[in-house]
Amino acid sequence: MSSFSLGKIFLFATIFLASISNAFCNQENDSLSSLEKKAYDPVPDIMHHISDSHEWHFWGEGESAVTLSLPIILWTDNGLVGPFLSSKFHHNDNGQIVVIVDGHSLVKIHDKIYELNQGQKTAVFDESHHIKNGILPLDFSITKNVACMLIAFFLLLLFFIISGIKAKNNKTAPSGLLSFLEPLVLFVRDDIVKPNIGKNYKKYLPYLLTLFFFILMNNLLGLIPGSANVTGNIAITLVLSFITLIVTNFSGNKSYWGHIFNPPGVPLALMPIMIPIEIVGIFTKPFALMIRLFANITAGHIIVLSLVSLIFMAQSGLGDIAAWSLSPVAVVFVLFMDLIEVLVAFLQAYIFTLLTSLFIGLATVEEH
Repeated sequence: MSSFSLGKIFLFATIFLASISNAFCNQENDSLSSLEKKAYDPVPDIMHHISDSHEWHFWGEGESAVTLSLPIILWTDNGLVGPFLSSKFHHNDNGQIVVIVDGHSLVKIHDKIYELNQGQKTAVFDESHHIKNGILPLDFSITKNVACMLIAFFLLLLFFIISGIKAKNNKTAPSGLLSFLEPLVLFVRDDIVKPNIGKNYKKYLPYLLTLFFFILMNNLLGLIPGSANVTGNIAITLVLSFITLIVTNFSGNKSYWGHIFNPPGVPLALMPIMIPIEIVGIFTKPFALMIRLFANITAGHIIVLSLVSLIFMAQSGLGDIAAWSLSPVAVVFVLFMDLIEVLVAFLQAYIFTLLTSLFIGLATVEEH
């Protein structure tokens, strides 16, 4: 291509970009104050998506919002309250979200439900914004995360029942759903569990298979728009890592505990230092599991939602032209991140199962 052609392309591109920039600037200067008021803040929407909730919001806002009301079950000092649907909550004259159920006055503040004192219908706060006239009951509600976990449970149950029946009756090469699940089961058994645990692997195989597919299914369901962020909830990863802690330490043999309370080859003078370090190590291993799964899944959701939010931020700050100009770039990056997130979904299930089997293997290995 000649230098003349390159010069013309550069000239047209410069004029085009200058005209767009000028249009943006004029649009911004004409209504700067109104745009500042309408500037889109993505943080509340992102935090709402990655956190748990008593209702399942799919899309829309206000009266046009599509939501699924979930059952609320509370245990207070006065006994069981509920179940009742979250749609019963309404705004009172003070703008608080309240409901009266069976004589119990309840108020929802930042997605936490408080029971108000007898006869109270409005929450009162102190200088630190803590509620003064209410208590926080035990919440056994079917929240968005719980509902998504139940969906994952029923899907796994359905998939494995169908595959199990097909594997039992089929004497040919696996096909369909079985051809997808069987390699994964064999991979977990032969490449994760057996090499790390050894000859006693069959004892732990059901738990580790359940762990792998539970994390994988919830990771994949979390990629569906409007779904719940189950494995990105630190309470869920805490329970999973706590189960690993219990299984590991209850499986520990004499050699495992001997290395903790009587580390071999350590001088007696260093025992007061090494033994506490070994005890702390018991808890740091599952703690690392908890943080790794939570952080990776949550970070992926935040990145995808942030990229989508760029379109609305451009629209509120620079107008429709900027939003349409940015949309193709944002969509490409979102699709790329979604593909990465599919890989991360499998990878995090693999890593959690691998490290759990490794910890169990270290606790059950025979002394040489």
